[in-house]
Amino acid sequence: MKVDILAIGVHPDDVELSCSGTLAKHIAMGKRIGILDLSRGELGTRGNAELRSKEAMIASKLLGASFRTQLQLKDGFFENNETHLKQIIEQIRNHQPEIVLCNAISDRHPDHGRSAKLAVDACFYSGLVKIETHFNAKPQAPWRPKAVYHYIQDHYIHPDFVIDITSFIEIKHKAIMAFSSQFYSPDSKEPETPISSKAFLDSLDAKMAVYGRAIGVRYAEGFTVNRYPGVNSLFDLI
Repeated sequence: MKVDILAIGVHPDDVELSCSGTLAKHIAMGKRIGILDLSRGELGTRGNAELRSKEAMIASKLLGASFRTQLQLKDGFFENNETHLKQIIEQIRNHQPEIVLCNAISDRHPDHGRSAKLAVDACFYSGLVKIETHFNAKPQAPWRPKAVYHYIQDHYIHPDFVIDITSFIEIKHKAIMAFSSQFYSPDSKEPETPISSKAFLDSLDAKMAVYGRAIGVRYAEGFTVNRYPGVNSLFDLI
């Protein structure tokens, strides 16, 4: 299944927390999007891999994603090596996205920056003819996305551009809260974590409000780029 946008996250909920408003907006525009989780988040303090996988599928349905795939790389211990690169390349070649969204270039969680580099490298190598991959026993043709953008996560990073998601904030909230094992619930008996408090959810809205204020809207999501984008005229930047 070809998609317009492939959103990659190393943990289930990375995508929902950071770029789900943007995904929902583009789905409403008629674009097809898919989600790729590199791991099942098995090292998370709360819940377990099986529960987080179920929550991830619920979240992707709420967003309207065309598919969600989980590669089951080892949470915390995945490597930028041939085996892991080829698993991602297979997905890129299979779905042929025009745009890839992936983890922040650096963040509080060390997996995020490592995942960002792994995804960027996979997007490049996916375009090389001499790297052979197969899907369902069939050889795959090379494919390189036209653009790779990094969403912003826990650490504040000055964005290179922002997307107005004001009309999609409620969808984003619902997608995040589909991960009920991870985020604030007054009845939870699970241990407290840096993301389990109501203050954490409030901080997400505050960050989106800061990004939105710069462009005169209520809420926005921020992204950074490796390669500067090209536009046809200055008016494309308004």
